Amino acid sequence: MSDIDAVADLGIRTLRYPVLWESISPENPEEVDFRWHDERLLKMQQLGIEPIAGLLHHGSGPHYTNLLHPQFPILLAQHAKNVAGRYPWITRYTPINEPMTTARFSCLYGHWYPHHRSERDFCRAMINQCRGIVLAMRAIRAIIPHAKLIQTEDLGKTFSTPLLQYQADYDNERRWLTFDLLLGRVDRSHPWHKIFLSHDISEKELSLFLDEPCPPDTIGINHYLTSDRFLEHRRSHRPHNLKMPGNGRHRYCDLEAVRIQLPAGSTGPEARLREVWDRYHRRTAITEAHHGSTRDEQVRWLAEVWEAAKTLRAEGKDICAVTVWALFGVEDWNTLLTQRNGLYEPGAFDIRGTSLRLTALGRATKAILSDGVVNHPVLDSRGWWHSERRFYRPELVRSLLAPAGTRTILLLRGSGALAQAFVRIAQFRGLDCILMHPHDPSASEPQLGQTLLRKKVWAIVDVTEKNIRQHVVKGLPDRNSNRDIAGTSAAPFQRVGFSCGSDSGRVRSLTIDTGELFGPWDTRSSIAHILRTLEDGVPIGLASNEPVKASYIPDVVNQALDLLIDGESGRWQLVNPTEMSWFAFGQLLAKKAALNTELVRQVIAQAAHVSDPSQSYSVMPTLADALDRFLRDYDPNRNPLQIAAE
Repeated sequence: MSDIDAVADLGIRTLRYPVLWESISPENPEEVDFRWHDERLLKMQQLGIEPIAGLLHHGSGPHYTNLLHPQFPILLAQHAKNVAGRYPWITRYTPINEPMTTARFSCLYGHWYPHHRSERDFCRAMINQCRGIVLAMRAIRAIIPHAKLIQTEDLGKTFSTPLLQYQADYDNERRWLTFDLLLGRVDRSHPWHKIFLSHDISEKELSLFLDEPCPPDTIGINHYLTSDRFLEHRRSHRPHNLKMPGNGRHRYCDLEAVRIQLPAGSTGPEARLREVWDRYHRRTAITEAHHGSTRDEQVRWLAEVWEAAKTLRAEGKDICAVTVWALFGVEDWNTLLTQRNGLYEPGAFDIRGTSLRLTALGRATKAILSDGVVNHPVLDSRGWWHSERRFYRPELVRSLLAPAGTRTILLLRGSGALAQAFVRIAQFRGLDCILMHPHDPSASEPQLGQTLLRKKVWAIVDVTEKNIRQHVVKGLPDRNSNRDIAGTSAAPFQRVGFSCGSDSGRVRSLTIDTGELFGPWDTRSSIAHILRTLEDGVPIGLASNEPVKASYIPDVVNQALDLLIDGESGRWQLVNPTEMSWFAFGQLLAKKAALNTELVRQVIAQAAHVSDPSQSYSVMPTLADALDRFLRDYDPNRNPLQIAAE
C-alpha cells in the first residue's frame, strides 16, 4: 500500500501536502520538474483527496534565494504560478508555513539558514515572507480565481514573572504579525509599525499590505505542548544546569509554560483557539497537532485537541478542522532540526520497517473521522501535562496515579527487574497497572475470570521467570469467559508476551522476543556482570564470533507498551540494534566506563544464534545509545521510576 492509499484508508479527504519550491525548481526558477508530484497528486485526485498545497515549509527556498533576498517574494510568486498552471484543480494553498516561526528561528535565533541573529533581519524576513504570500496568492488567483489561502502559524503565548512582563508583552504582540500584516492591520496605530520602521522597513513597504490585504480564508493554528512559554529570571526556579541568556536587559530562561503552575485554562489548545477567535472572528482550524512522546500521550493529546475544537464549535465559533500532523512522523524535531540524531517520532503511521504500520494515533484518527470520538483505555487517565509531575522540580517526580475506575493492565507471575519495570513505567505513563503475584488466590484459574471483570482488565502481561531467565507471555483478557492464559517456551532467549481482547471478543496475542535484558537497576544481567568484573580488575572472555543481542529494559517496556496500545499482534523482536560482537561490545563498555580494555579477552563461541525470520522487528534505539544511558544511570539501588522519569 502506498502512502497515499494509506491516507485514504484512514478516511482523510483533505490533506496538507508539500509541493515545495526547492524540489521543483532546485537550480533555476525557469526550470521546473513536476514528474514526482504528478504521480502522487494524480493518485490523490483519483482517491478523492483534496490537497492543501504547501509551497515553502520552514526553509528559505532553493539555493539561489533566501528569506533576506530582495527578489524572494517575486521568485516565490513565480513558483506559485508554475504550480497553479500545472494543477488548476488544486484550490487550497499554504504558500509559506509559519512565517513568524521561520523568521525567528532563521534570522533572530540563528538556528536555521541563513543563520542570522538580529531584530533587523527578523523584520526583513517577516516582510519578505508576508509579501511573498500576497504575491503568490495573486499569481495563483490569476489562474484559479476561487483559490483559498490557508495560512498557518504557531500562536503560542508567553507568560512571565512580573519583572519580565515587558518582554512577555513584546512577544505576545509579535506573535500576531503574520495575520495582522496579511489582514492589513499594521497601520500607524499598530505597536509594531514603529518597530518595523526602526529596523529599515520602509513606510512604502508597510503600506503595500494596507493597499492590498490578503486575508486568510482559514486561519491555521499549529499548536504543540511546548508552544506556550514562560520567562523565568529567578535562578532558584530554573531547571538544573539550564543557561540564562536573556535579552541584554535581564537574564532569564525561556521555559515550557505547561511545566509552570499557572491559572487553570491559561495554556493549551482551547485557550489559544479562543484568543484567535476573539481577535479575528474568522474561520479557524488546528493545522498541526503532534506530540513527540509515548503512544498513550500522543492519543491523549489528539483527543484533547479534538475536544477543544468541538467545544468551541458547539459555542457557534467557526472551527472547521483538526489536522493530525505529521501522519508519517517527524525526525529530530525535538532539537528543532539543529542536530542530526535520527530520533524518529511516529505519527498516525510508523514508517520504520518494511511497510507502513498503523499506530494507535492512526486508529484514533479513523475513529474521529467515522464516529467523532476516540475511545481507548489510555484515555481513562489524563496526559502528563495535567499531572503534578509536569512541574520543574529538582526532586524525584512521583508516578501519575490513574483515577479510580480506570481500565487496567494486569501483570502476572513476575517479580524480577522486567516485571518491576513494567509496573513502574506503565504507572509513570498514566496507565493503571497492577502486579499479581503467583501465589495470589485471584490469579488462579477458577478466580481469574472474576478478577478480569472486577479490575476492568484490558490487557494482560505474563512475565514468567525460569532458571534460564526466560520470560514468556501468552494469552489474553476475554471479559466474557475464563480461559487459560499461561504459556511456556523453550526458546534460548527472553520473551515477553501480551494479549488483549478485541471488539469481537476474540483474543489478540502479542509475543515479544528480546535479547539479553539489562537495566540500570538490574544486578543479575550478563552486562552488569561484565561491568562488575571489569571494575574488579578481573579479565573476562567474550566471543568475537557471536553477535550481541541485547535489550535495554526501559526501551523494551516503552516500545512494548506502544505496540500493545497500537493493537498489534503476532511476534515481535525488541532488540537494541548493533553490528558488534560480544567481544567488541565488551571493549566498548570498558572504554565508555573508563576501565581497562585489555581485560576484555577474545574467545571463539562454538555456535552462533540465528534469528527467526518470521518475526516482525520494531526499531529500538541503538545499543550504543542504550549503553550510554545504562552507564549514566547504573545504580542497582535506584528506583526504576527515576530512570523512566529521566
